[in-house]
Amino acid sequence: MTGRESADEQPPATETLAFLTRPGLTRLWTAARTRLERNGLQPAGSIRLEHLDAQEREALSLLLARPITDTTTTIRLPDLDTRLRTSAVGRGLASTLEELGPSLTNRRAVRDAAAAERARVWSAAQTEVEVTSLSAQPWTAQWLQEIRRGGTLARQDPNTAATVITQAVRTLAMLFPGTAPRSRAATWGRGELATRATGSAHGLDDGTLLSRLVLRGIALAHGVELPADAPARRALWRTASVTPDEVSSTVLTYALRPTGGTWREAALRERADHHMETHVTLRELRTLRPKMPPGTHVHVCENPHVVEAAADTGRTAPMVCTSGSATTVVLTLLDVLAASGCTFAYHGDFDWPGIALANRIMHRYGAEPWRMRAADYEYLATRTQVRGTPQIALTGPSAEAVWDAELAPAMNALGIALHEEAALDLLLEDLG
Repeated sequence: MTGRESADEQPPATETLAFLTRPGLTRLWTAARTRLERNGLQPAGSIRLEHLDAQEREALSLLLARPITDTTTTIRLPDLDTRLRTSAVGRGLASTLEELGPSLTNRRAVRDAAAAERARVWSAAQTEVEVTSLSAQPWTAQWLQEIRRGGTLARQDPNTAATVITQAVRTLAMLFPGTAPRSRAATWGRGELATRATGSAHGLDDGTLLSRLVLRGIALAHGVELPADAPARRALWRTASVTPDEVSSTVLTYALRPTGGTWREAALRERADHHMETHVTLRELRTLRPKMPPGTHVHVCENPHVVEAAADTGRTAPMVCTSGSATTVVLTLLDVLAASGCTFAYHGDFDWPGIALANRIMHRYGAEPWRMRAADYEYLATRTQVRGTPQIALTGPSAEAVWDAELAPAMNALGIALHEEAALDLLLEDLG
């Protein structure tokens, strides 16, 4: 690898490339690439190679034109750059590494560009605030500081971050249009507000980054904690005169016969008399607070098929179905029924998610297990085996049943998951 003055004395490019790509130089190029990318692609500083084997010492000696005899050596990048330029390679370190591939990344420039983009996002956000009513709100500065400190926005790409923070500022400005800390406009539907701010009716849906930023602002404006669950988030939206979508999610009911003389209670009683199930929305529950006769025992199930079977067979016991999960509307109805003095019995799937849901209902409402004990599980599992019913394997992490310490061990021992339909005939017997 000595320098040559005459072109006809230079080795062919293929021979040079073959030398540069020999295994003994692999660690050198890797270390040099890392250092160069950190240095803004400038050949500055040194790299240290340790535990060199004979093959590496030989390759480095030829490349550097000096003997490398120790197992450790330090190589100055300016010297390596000069050596490459004056050797048969005929190009500097950066150009050599580009030739060997992959392309170099100027990490310093990338970092600087990212920092500049982040600064641009916050500068744009501040400018946006200053031209809206939020400039007069005492909580706005803290809101921006908390968002910046939280880092969630910084993890988005700059264009997304700029769009979201701008939309958040404009949304809050619509909610707080005056100069008073809690000044607000007329009532908005959340879908309408989202459409105005983002062009999409789903722009402020629960769980979106934009909704989290806006709710943080509303919470600061009202001096309250950021809510942790869906009911609390709905309540916070209402404090800013925003009505969440309360009609798309429903709770399935059957045979509810509430007292009261309004057409709403009468409609539920009439449907119960005709053995018809009823889907109740969260919006209805805001005005319809069904009060049941004192001591009413309500059966709560997990699967809508149980309600369907109860209606088909003319059962009379009042029922509420969680439809696989205790959503806000389900819990709202159960809360209302509990407040009116109802008691509950619960049945669900004999699998681990089913046990977790049952634990939640049992704990929140003091519900009694409805054919949900270890003996019920063992009987149903045996019956499915005797009948030759295809078995469903029990999977996932186990969960202890708060109402029966023997249930989880029995389920683990048999390893069979049982959906609620496996007990349908027994459940219908209990429903009168």
